[in-house]
Amino acid sequence: MTQHAYLALGIAVLKAEAEAIAALIDRLDSGFEQACELILSCKGRIVVTGMGKSGHIGNKIAATLASTGSPAFFMHPGEASHGDLGMITEHDLVIALSNSGETSEITLLLPMLKRMGIPLIALTGNTKSTLARIADIHLDVSVVKEACPLGLAPTSSTTASLAMGDALAVAVLQARGFTEEDFAMSHPGGNLGRRLLLRVSDIMHTGDQIPLVNVDSSLKQTLLEMTNKGLGMAGVIDSKNNALLGIYTDGDLRRTFEQMPNIETAIVKDFMTANCVTIKAHCIASEALKVMHDHRINALMVIDENDAIQGALNMHDLLRAGVV
Repeated sequence: MTQHAYLALGIAVLKAEAEAIAALIDRLDSGFEQACELILSCKGRIVVTGMGKSGHIGNKIAATLASTGSPAFFMHPGEASHGDLGMITEHDLVIALSNSGETSEITLLLPMLKRMGIPLIALTGNTKSTLARIADIHLDVSVVKEACPLGLAPTSSTTASLAMGDALAVAVLQARGFTEEDFAMSHPGGNLGRRLLLRVSDIMHTGDQIPLVNVDSSLKQTLLEMTNKGLGMAGVIDSKNNALLGIYTDGDLRRTFEQMPNIETAIVKDFMTANCVTIKAHCIASEALKVMHDHRINALMVIDENDAIQGALNMHDLLRAGVV
């Protein structure tokens, strides 16, 4: 085969699968709405099952549902008839995938599911199949042809089922009022979790680690405090009430030395940045990153609701925390 032939076949496969998904749009009707309502009202868990390639797709659908607020897991239909059916409770819901709708491992389970009164949503490519007829709700995921040139390997059909599963999960997600923070709660180990769950209070420097100088301190005293605390800045406070009056940073230091002052006698209040940008401790760490980016700064003082100083952080803290 030539490189051109490979490219042509790749394009043909993508077109076939894209057409299979597009064809689902006109088939969405009240059945889809009822399926969403059934998932939304489920008091237990959503049990997804399927055999072979449909099983792999079902596994992914279960994972998507679980990560978007609908507790779900995958049950292998072959194992179900040998004991795993005991994982299903009367409060659960079953979603079964089978392109033919006649997969023996699944049809074998249907009498037991009916006897238990378990609601059943079926995704099949055959509206007249056993599974389609027995299901409480049937979603038609049939395709005109598989993308496989032999018409044998599940390709377009599995893609259509996967897309329908995503449509169900996202529609229910929206109905639940599922938020980014809810999503992060089920993904605490990834970048998204760190971005949405980590708060300023989790990474800020507190207590004696906060670089602070009085408003009447000399530049030399300020530089010593900045060096000792290593955050590239120092908060400037009113010695009478400890109120934050401003900040002195590495950037201020560069601008200061353009004037060549005597650091022994020069007072920090004459060179500090007054009315400095601050952040609250309860804010998520990614918000601190945005504030730094928007104001082109590398450090922030952290204050509470009463404007009292609670901590300090800089860009290196965000880098170490994996927020950047």
